[in-house]
Amino acid sequence: MPTPLPELPIRRLTMSDLVSCADLAEHRGWPREEHKWGLLLTAGTAYGMDDPAGKGLVSTCVATSYGPGLTTLGMVLVAEPYARQGIGRRLMRHVLERTGATPVGLYATQNGRPLYEQLGFGAVGRSEMVRGRLDAGARAGAGAAATRPATAEDLSAIVRLDTEVFGLDRTHMIARLPAFADQIRVAEEDGVLTGYAAAWPNVNTHVIGPLIARDTATAKSLIVSLAPGTDRPFRTDVDERHTELLDWLRANGLETVSHNTMMVHGLDDLPGDWTRRFAPLSVALG
Repeated sequence: MPTPLPELPIRRLTMSDLVSCADLAEHRGWPREEHKWGLLLTAGTAYGMDDPAGKGLVSTCVATSYGPGLTTLGMVLVAEPYARQGIGRRLMRHVLERTGATPVGLYATQNGRPLYEQLGFGAVGRSEMVRGRLDAGARAGAGAAATRPATAEDLSAIVRLDTEVFGLDRTHMIARLPAFADQIRVAEEDGVLTGYAAAWPNVNTHVIGPLIARDTATAKSLIVSLAPGTDRPFRTDVDERHTELLDWLRANGLETVSHNTMMVHGLDDLPGDWTRRFAPLSVALG
C-alpha cells in the first residue's frame, strides 16, 4: 500500500541532493540556482521528502542558524503534483519543532504568506527585487564614498560591521563569501569600514548581497563600484524602507521584478539595524 503523502518521511538533505533541489525549483518555475543551492546545503540544514515514485524530491526547506538569536528559513518548495495536500505545512512544522525556542525569520512570496501566517508568523516589512543593467550615468548621481576590493585582511572588520548591523554573529556565512562571491567591495573612511557589498553569480545575473552601508550615499557608491566587474545584469532585494536607494536604482536601469514579505516567528522584529542593512545576502539566508 503506498505511503499517504502527508506521512512521507522527512530527511536531511546533503550536497548529493543538489541537482534534485535545483530540479524541483525549476519545475516550480524558479531558477535552478545551483550555485546558491551549494551554499545553502553546506552552510544550512536542509530538509526534504522524496517522491514515492522515485522522481526526485517532493519538497524542500533550508534552515540557516545564527545561534540562539535567529534561524532563517528559505527555499520552501513543494512539487506541483503534490501541492495543497498538507506537505508544505508538515515540513514547516517539522523544521519549527527542530528550531525549538529559537526565533525564526523568512521572506515570504505572495503564495507562501498564507501558510506562514497560519503557522504563527507575522509580517514586519517587505523587500523589493529589482533587476537590470546599471546605466553608465549612474555614477553621476551616486555617493562619493571611497571603495576598494576587499582583501583577506578586511575579513575581521567586515565580520565586526556585519555583526553590528545584522544584529547577530554570522561569521560562518561571511567566511564563505570570498569563495562564493565574484566580488566583495568595501567602503572606508579614515581607515574605518563604513560598508561592504558582495556580488555573486546566479544563473545569468550577479546578485548584490549582502549590502551594508553607513548611509544611502555609501550604498550607491558600493553598487557603482561593482558594475565594472561584471557584464551581467544586477539583481538585488532591497528593504522597501530604503526608498531613496530604490528610486535611484529604478531611475538608473533596474526594474522591479517582485516583492517579498519579511516575516518572523517568536519575536517582534528582525534583529539589527535596518537603516544600514540595505539588502540581504539572499532572501533564503537573510
